Amino acid sequence: MLKGISPLLSPELLKILCEMGHGDEIVFGDANFPAVSMAQRLVRADGHGIPELLEAVLELFPLNRYVTHPVMLMQVVPGDPVETPVWDVYRSLVDKAEAGIEFAEIERFEFYERAKKAYAVIATGEKALYGNLILSKGVIG
Repeated sequence: MLKGISPLLSPELLKILCEMGHGDEIVFGDANFPAVSMAQRLVRADGHGIPELLEAVLELFPLNRYVTHPVMLMQVVPGDPVETPVWDVYRSLVDKAEAGIEFAEIERFEFYERAKKAYAVIATGEKALYGNLILSKGVIG
């Protein structure tokens, strides 16, 4: 047991966050995301939503300030009437952790290709459609 670390962060996820280097990316996949077929390294967090995991990760994880968009969302497929209020929650959590971070919206299949190259994928129980996001790791100054 460690002090000051969220119990949502499993030992496996903590190890992965520690192993990641500058510029490495980690995917938070919603409940519909094909995490198993995309992941080089898979972390199961099925019982948790992305907002609470994101908040816990951002306590430890510096975002990449050397890229324009260190946070990337899966763009809504054109014509899909889905609303994405969870994105506002993500923006609020990221802004609380590190102000001034810009988000990018990446086309669905481009997002999948990026996910295949990511250091790790976290499979969550997030029910929000288009709830997927990618973080690029920065450096500690």
